[in-house]
Amino acid sequence: MQNNVNLSHSIKVRPLGVFGAEVQGIDLADVTDMEIDAVKKAWYRHDVLLFRNQQLTDDDLLSFSRHFGTLDSPPNQGAGRKSPPGYPEVYIVSNVLDEQGAPIGALGDGEAAWHTDMSYLAQPPDASMLYSLEIPAQGGDTWFSSMKAALARMPKTLVERIRTLDIKHDGTYDSGGFLRKGLQSSNDPRGSVGTPHPVVIQHPVSGEPALYLGRRLNAYVMGLELAESERLLDEIWSYVETALYRHRWALGDLVLWDNRTTMHRRDAFDPKARRVMHRTQIKGSGAPGRATRLRALQRL
Repeated sequence: MQNNVNLSHSIKVRPLGVFGAEVQGIDLADVTDMEIDAVKKAWYRHDVLLFRNQQLTDDDLLSFSRHFGTLDSPPNQGAGRKSPPGYPEVYIVSNVLDEQGAPIGALGDGEAAWHTDMSYLAQPPDASMLYSLEIPAQGGDTWFSSMKAALARMPKTLVERIRTLDIKHDGTYDSGGFLRKGLQSSNDPRGSVGTPHPVVIQHPVSGEPALYLGRRLNAYVMGLELAESERLLDEIWSYVETALYRHRWALGDLVLWDNRTTMHRRDAFDPKARRVMHRTQIKGSGAPGRATRLRALQRL
């Protein structure tokens, strides 16, 4: 792979390592159709894209996001749905408190475990974007994991074992481990709120197969005894960190990731520091269901 790939007259795409890429030479507040086409091609190839030095209003963020599909409602996290006034499709991720001591956003300052956004829904979002407005001096890094690389690393015997199985994706807790608003605590994954999805899916555009794991907490392999499900899930999750990209945030960074072929997590940071991020997500264009699985099986 070349270090820099020209996709238009001004845009350059620089790989970030084993996966992911930085897109240079673009102002997301004023993009052309040609630039959007170039960005999409890079995204389908690299799964995670970084855009540095952006200066975006919430209107700019929404306008850029809409190029990738219909905007989705924010998730119902432990702190509820938090959005800027007048922008219900923008979601605030922050540890900052308002004058009354209430959080202005969700997910606080603790570690957020590996997860796929809102995979507990029947039709999870296709993509998510996170834009940095305030960041701590250190900590709060976001890690991304390639689910295509994880599947490719697995031994054939394990792939054969999981290729027709479904995992139930629990919706009781958010990625910070907090109980979602309006739900009751449950530690039995067989009866908790959630949706089953195939373990192996195929990306609808690139055609590449990938694992689809969601999050480990309260996950359950459908049809298995609970002990066997736990054992198999532990084995599958041992491949999650096969290919990683660690993003150290700078002000004005926007990161776009494919929610179908990656997982992500966040490092904890000093609770006295301020971290404010604005996030959007793209409504799922289709559930990762049986037809997607059958096509994926032909690629393995």
